[in-house]
Order: sequence, then C-alpha cells, then structure tokens
Amino acid sequence: MDDIGRFNGKAFPNGDIYCGNFKGVLPNGKGKYTWSDGTIYEGDWEEGKMTGKGKITWSKGAKYEGDFSGGYLHGFGTYTTPNMSFYSGDWRMNVRHGIGRKQYSNFDTYEGLWKEGVHEGCGRYCWNGGNEYIGNWKGGKMCGSGVMKWVNGDRFEGLWSNGLIHGSGIYRFADGGYYIGTWSSGLKDGKGTFYPAGSKHPTLKKCSRPLGYDDGKNFLSHSSSLNLEEGKAPTPSVKRSLSKNILNGGIFKNTGLRDPPRDFICHESSGMSSHTSVGQHEVQDNNTLVYEREYMQGVLIKERIRKSAELTSNTKQRKKFNVKKATRSSCLDIFKGNRSFYLMLNLQLGIRYTVGKITPVPMREVRHSDFDDRARIRMYFPRKGSKYTPPHYSIDFHWKDYCPMVFRNLREMFKLDAAEYMMSMCDDDGLRELASPGKSGSIFYLSHDDRFVIKTLNKPELKVLEKMLPKYYDHVKEHENTLITKFFGLHRIALRGGRKVRFVVMGNMFCTELRIHRRYDLKGSSQGRFTDPDKIDQTTTLKDLDLSYEFHMDKLLRESLLRQIYLDCKFLESQHIIDYSLLLGLNFRAPEHLKPLLETPSALQNHESFNSD
Repeated sequence: MDDIGRFNGKAFPNGDIYCGNFKGVLPNGKGKYTWSDGTIYEGDWEEGKMTGKGKITWSKGAKYEGDFSGGYLHGFGTYTTPNMSFYSGDWRMNVRHGIGRKQYSNFDTYEGLWKEGVHEGCGRYCWNGGNEYIGNWKGGKMCGSGVMKWVNGDRFEGLWSNGLIHGSGIYRFADGGYYIGTWSSGLKDGKGTFYPAGSKHPTLKKCSRPLGYDDGKNFLSHSSSLNLEEGKAPTPSVKRSLSKNILNGGIFKNTGLRDPPRDFICHESSGMSSHTSVGQHEVQDNNTLVYEREYMQGVLIKERIRKSAELTSNTKQRKKFNVKKATRSSCLDIFKGNRSFYLMLNLQLGIRYTVGKITPVPMREVRHSDFDDRARIRMYFPRKGSKYTPPHYSIDFHWKDYCPMVFRNLREMFKLDAAEYMMSMCDDDGLRELASPGKSGSIFYLSHDDRFVIKTLNKPELKVLEKMLPKYYDHVKEHENTLITKFFGLHRIALRGGRKVRFVVMGNMFCTELRIHRRYDLKGSSQGRFTDPDKIDQTTTLKDLDLSYEFHMDKLLRESLLRQIYLDCKFLESQHIIDYSLLLGLNFRAPEHLKPLLETPSALQNHESFNSD
C-alpha cells in the first residue's frame, strides 16, 4: 500500500531537489521543486504533475503565478518577465488563450481575446504615445471591423485585412474633414469622396457597421503592420524520475506593435488640401465644394468637384429608387428581424451535417440514380438536439439536401476540399446578408471570406436547376475551364407551418485580392444597355455601352477564351436558357509614370520600433 500524504525531501543525482508531499514515489499535494539551474516551482501537485495553484520562477527571472493542470500553465494566471512586461489572463496548454491583458516593456497594452498565443477576436491595443485601436483581430493582426484613434484627433473607421487597410472606410480629420472611400492593401484604390471641414456630409452611421463596443459608437476597422510574439509558454512537467528540467522562461519572445502613423492614404485634411482653404465658418452647406475622386493603387487619376447640394439631391433620388425595389414580395417577408439570423444558422447547421455525412463515402462515378427524386438527404433539426443532430439556438427546422453525391463530385471537379468548404461556410464568423434583396426578391448571403454566394430560389427556379443538373455536370466534367456559374450545393429548409426556403450555393467570381474597379454585365446587345452617369457609384454594375476599353490579349489565349464562351453559350441554348450574360471585372494598375504621385506621407518613414520584451 502506497504512503499517501507523507512529507519528505528528495535530492536527485542531477542536482534537482524536491521537498513536499508524496503519493508513493510521486509528488502529490503541496511541494517545492528546485531544478539544478535555479528554476523553482512551489504549489500543488497531482501524481507527479503540477496541477492546481502554484508559482514558478525561472532562473532567468521570468515568473508565473496561477493555475496549472497536468504540468501545463492552464487556467488563469499572470506571467511576468524580467523587463516588467506581463500578461494576466487565460491560458490553455502553456499558450495564452481566452481573455487577457498584456503590457509590453515599452508600455503598450493589449486587452481582449487571444487564440493560440496571438490576438484573435475583439480587442483593444493602446500605444504608449496615446494612439488606440479597438476592434477585431485575426491571426495576430488587425483584421475586420474596428476603429483607430490618433492622439492628434484623427480617426479612421474602415475594413482591414492582414494588418493593412483593405475595403471601405471613413477617415475623419481632427479639423472636421472626411474622406469616404475604398482601399486595397493599404492604398486608396477606387472611388471616394472628400468632404472638407465645414461641408455637409452624409449620415455617417449609415456608412459604418455597428460592432457593439463599450464606448457606444459604431466602429469599422484600421490597422498598421505588426510583429507579435510567438506566445508559447514553457512546458513544465515532472516525470517519474523528477529529473527532467522545465524549459526556461526565455521562450517568451515578446514584441510590441509599431506605433501606427496617421493613415498614410488619407493624409490630406481639409486644411492640407490643395483645392480648398475655406474655413468651416466661412462655408454655407449647400454651396460647399466636395471632391469625388478615383484612385488607382494610391495614385489619384480622376477628380470631379461638385457642390454638396448636388450630392444630397442624387442621394435622395437613389434612396427613393431603392425603397421601391425593396417593397417587392420576397422571402424577407418570412424572415423578419431575428428570423434572418435563424435562416443563416440553419444553413450552416444543414451544410455541416450534409458535408460531414457525404464526405466519408468513397468516391465513385455519378450514376443516373444520383439525379432522381430519391437522391436526397433529409434530417430534422430540433432545437434541443437529437440522436443525429446537435442542440442549437435556432428554431426547429427540416433540412433537405438535393443530389448530394452529384454536388460532392462537382466540388471535387472545382478543386474544392470538403474541409475548406465547411470552414468557409460554417465558420464562427458566420454568413453576411447583403443589404437589399435582388430584383427577384431573393435573399443573398456571402460567406465570411467572400468565396461563396448563397441565393434563395423560388420553386420554379429550383426545378429548372434540377432539370439541367445532369447536362450541367457533363459540361463541367468535359470543360474544366467553363465560365458558367459554379454550383456547389442545392438545399431546402422547411419551417413550422409548412413555409419552405430553397437556396443554392454558388462561387463568387469577384473573390480576389485585387480591387475590382469596374464591373460589367454584358449581354451582347445595345438596346438600353447603358447606365445613367449620375447613378454610377463604386458598387454599380455597368452595361455593354458603358464599356469603352480595348483588350489586347495573347492570340492563343484569345482563341481559347472565345472558344469557351461559344461552348458555354451552346450549352445554355440547349437548355433553352436565353436570359444570361457575361460578368466582367476589371482591375486597373497604376501606370509606371504615375508612381511618383503615390500618396505616402513622411510619417511612413518615421515608424517607431520597439525592442523585444
């Protein structure tokens, strides 16, 4: 019988010493372990492993005090380095994971969510100079929605990706001026409007996306490049011999963020603008000049000076037009308010179930029976869960997946991995509903990474797609470079009361790292195929007569493209489909002779870099 709870001391041949309670030959209960290099742990043990409350001090001066489990830093605890940087918060298996606050040696601070040792989720980063970012992070970089505030009073709200401004945003100058536009990889790219100080500007709440941060304002996001620490902690554990040393505290190599400059794309305040020096109190709202600008990779290529009253009038006309469109009968009548959220959640639950069920089935050729009415996956998803489905926060619904084997093979032909598909469609970031329904009254969603578009269908539309599916499958199999829309899944949700929503998952051809400066919907016709210039903005899809560019292509590439267009059109003709068009997106590159005009302020060369903790 083992001696339990006996107190004793033991020295090891390598110079390690343990003093405390034992269970048999293993430390158990309270005890103190000293390694030969001077590292000391004092606290709770369980069967030879540090488990419970304890404190460890490494020989190089780093300290941790808090929760341990199975020999790991696990739970809540505080880690302090010799240069007095510290982290206090949640840990998982020696890595910062959960909610925590870190102060760097240069007195920068981050407070928010961590994942696998890096910033992930919502968080606040404060630079020692007074600048502050509040918003979303991903993979240790500011990414998504948030707001950057500079100590001089400037403020940026916009979308970022991979630590760089990327997407739509609003730059508010300390003097009251605004620039509302789009960016790509840190450079102004596309159309935007500059409102000098004192000018009348649109309601900014409609330009922002609410995030629910604690200062009660609507935030978008901004960032500068950063270099985060690895975030790995020592991996202390004690084996039966008690002779294995813990890794020293030097494994924490922490680096602060660079102090962000004022946005290097929006550096012109209304006071700095070369076009206006009019003060705020000297301007009448209706006569104020505003500047509609277009940039190409940071270079200003076009500018139109207009009066604020003209923009206000055009905006009102567009609003009136949009209200009429939105009153069409649509699926939105079924999913009002939170119901739309339930629909998105149901889509994710159903797709996760279907892909998980069909993926383990061995690959095989599609058979005729895979297209018939019996080729369906059906499942009921009660809110409380069932033997086959997990509990969820949505409403009860019935799920139907059409032709699962066919779409499984189509995804393979489109070189889409099942896990990749599920991550994109069913990620915690969820789906995004587009602001307004289409002309058909359908609801449109985008996956969080913009790779997939989900569109609701009416019953006749679903029947057409079902009918053409066998020929579509053969066409895709025969022509891997087809330009026809890629279909990845066809599904139906049935709610209480017999209401049914059908939808299709399609590829988004405009999912690209490049900024799409122009979009065209080309039908090969001139009848009514133009757009009113006053109604064109950065989101407008233009028509045939709006296309004024010539395209110079390699001869073989041109022949291949025209051949594929011909084959795709013949296929659509065989299916008696006449309402189709070619969707074209253009990305412009700044000409080399304009590169010296790139807007880059001196602040960009004056980044303050920090030493490692």
